[in-house]
Amino acid sequence: AQSQVNPELELEGVLLTMYDGRTNLAKQVENEARKFFGKAVYHNVIPRNVRLSESPSFGRPIVIYDPQSIGAGAYESLAKEMLRRRKKAEKKAKKKLKAVG
Repeated sequence: AQSQVNPELELEGVLLTMYDGRTNLAKQVENEARKFFGKAVYHNVIPRNVRLSESPSFGRPIVIYDPQSIGAGAYESLAKEMLRRRKKAEKKAKKKLKAVG
């Protein structure tokens, strides 16, 4: 189906959200996701967090609603991880182009 809709679409990563590491279910889901998607699963997870749940009701992103919250910190860590991955992918692509050309 993807090949017909948008053949250039690529999976950049898999993000685990509403994660509660205290539960067996969360740990099982994480293990299965990491087993199936491998390195595509981001190291950072977004935890289940009251402040994250509240922020949409106030019409504000978590980084403005409560920038010191665990949820805001998780999203900041995710953003940094995404940037590191992007830089690594760009370096790899440049090396590949040099080798071909």
